[in-house]
Amino acid sequence: MIRVLIADDHALVRTGFRMILENASDMRVVGEASDGAGATAMALELRPDIVLMDVQMPDVDGVEATRRICADDEAGRARVLILTTFDLDEYVYAALHAGASGFLLKDILAADLLSAIRMAVRGDAVVAPTVTRRLIESYVGTDPRQATTRPDVLTDRESEVLTQIARGLSNSEIAGALYLTEGTVKSHVSRILFKLGLRDRVQAVVYAYESGLVRAGSGP
Repeated sequence: MIRVLIADDHALVRTGFRMILENASDMRVVGEASDGAGATAMALELRPDIVLMDVQMPDVDGVEATRRICADDEAGRARVLILTTFDLDEYVYAALHAGASGFLLKDILAADLLSAIRMAVRGDAVVAPTVTRRLIESYVGTDPRQATTRPDVLTDRESEVLTQIARGLSNSEIAGALYLTEGTVKSHVSRILFKLGLRDRVQAVVYAYESGLVRAGSGP
């Protein structure tokens, strides 16, 4: 059972998402919050698998709430999915930087919402890596907190795989580009995430750009 926390300052939005989730046999809504402070407190208490987080809320916004939740989640188990109106948004970029595992447009179809939640639980990219890349390229270099250290902990092959992830390639596409089996690529991806302490592929894309491994505007 996937345990979901909904955080949005609009009651109607929360109700709409709750109705969708309660119709899924493998999901349960464990709580609702109307602001970031409440979302943080409930996440720490309830330990949901997924937090659906509105990016703009009063007092503590979704970006800061995401940062607090991810910082406390030492096991890297919780996944925060940002709810937004615009996919190319500086708040979304800041939320990804804070540890969010992806973002969803608020007008998402019910079936796509459920699919996205299941993907996030598995650690897969919730949004297409190419969209994440486009977003990051719009704002990379604008945040003074971003990392500047190259990922020297990785082997040369792992760095190659991480570069391909950042450019939006799937495991099968990476396998073809690097002449590896898909199973080998999956193993490399797992080791990359473990070594760098990352939650998922979306965070890997963020890291690749912010570490300097991939430069904005480079590659296909």
